[in-house]
Amino acid sequence: MSLRSRIETLVRVGPPEEVAARGPEIDPREVGLDRKTIDVIWRACTATYRTGLYPALALCIRRRGHVVFDRSLGHVRGNAPYDPPDAHRVSATPQTLFNLFSASKMVTAMLVHLCDQRGLLHLDDPVALYLPEFGQHGKDRITLRHVLTHRAGIPNIPPQFADVGLLERPNEILTLLSNQKPRWRAGRRLAYHALTGGFVLGAIVERVTGRSLRDVMRDEVLAPLGFDAFNFGISAARLPEVAINAFTGPPVLPPLSAILRRALSVDFVEAVRVSNDPRFLTSVVPAGNIVSTANEASRFMQLLLDGGILDGVRVFETRTIQRAVAEQTYFEIDLTLGAPIRYSMGFMLGGRLASLYGLRTQRAFGHVGFTNVFVYADPSRDIAVALMTSGKPALSPGLARTLMIMQTIAHKVPRDGTGPLRRR
Repeated sequence: MSLRSRIETLVRVGPPEEVAARGPEIDPREVGLDRKTIDVIWRACTATYRTGLYPALALCIRRRGHVVFDRSLGHVRGNAPYDPPDAHRVSATPQTLFNLFSASKMVTAMLVHLCDQRGLLHLDDPVALYLPEFGQHGKDRITLRHVLTHRAGIPNIPPQFADVGLLERPNEILTLLSNQKPRWRAGRRLAYHALTGGFVLGAIVERVTGRSLRDVMRDEVLAPLGFDAFNFGISAARLPEVAINAFTGPPVLPPLSAILRRALSVDFVEAVRVSNDPRFLTSVVPAGNIVSTANEASRFMQLLLDGGILDGVRVFETRTIQRAVAEQTYFEIDLTLGAPIRYSMGFMLGGRLASLYGLRTQRAFGHVGFTNVFVYADPSRDIAVALMTSGKPALSPGLARTLMIMQTIAHKVPRDGTGPLRRR
């Protein structure tokens, strides 16, 4: 798209305030904040929206268990850079559903930890103990801990995964992963498993529980806590509620294009297209298709922040969460992402100096999703945060604005948490 076309696109988006919506928010003074803090965070959101990278975005923040910020900007459809000027637009609201993409990994991980809590499995058991067919080509040494920490040695996505129709054949997916040869011995190197690890973990949960992953999620988490969506995929009837993703930003060039293709198994633009495919949205992708509002995503993080109990209902033991978020990797270079990442068994962790969650967020835990979805909790600030976006840029100067949202939250919300997790 030419520079002139991009400018015209930004102009027709209009002032952010014309397409803003908000849900119920308490007076921030009730949880130790002031109105200026909320206003500054809002300005960071509108500045991000003005970059044109996100046709729609939504942000929900809980502080001390209460919603202080639940707002959306833009449109779920009709507002992408390549939509015609007369396209019908549907405004985003706090009820709009977004895909968490890779932030789904921490949800699947918590189901594994829940199975461990109940004695159905042990994290240092070999995967092949539960999935005997998986133990081919030396993969019998791979443990659940290896998979949870991206050290299983199987980061490469088989080329057959480029066919989105494969998602409708889960048994074939497990066969492909079972036949795959590891790149290196389990535990030796760190390399982000974008999709492979999730399917392995999901299959294990299904084997030990005798239920589908969706049913486990519904029965153990969603129904007891009264969630509406927040499950793997969505029913066909609810597809219109899901924000349409759009490729935005500059073209993806080498070497970044090669790195992203290695992680995603397809070209970046094709990955964005697949993300809107009904087969993807209605299937179960344990590492990549939890569908949720920003509010419910932050509510799940509040459950973890509160030590496993929410609204009087206990789902996880506090020690289960403490184990799940305990550091396993200290800024080792991730060979898939090419950057140092702190991992626990299922989460990306914050940093003492800088991290994806802002400065001085060493106790934060959560996960990012394709490409700029951020779902996390920070015990030091007693906050649970979910930033959902429908724009999918690979690399753009405007991404600095996106990261500024998390940095603004980290800078403006005081650190007054009393412990790693609250016990109740």
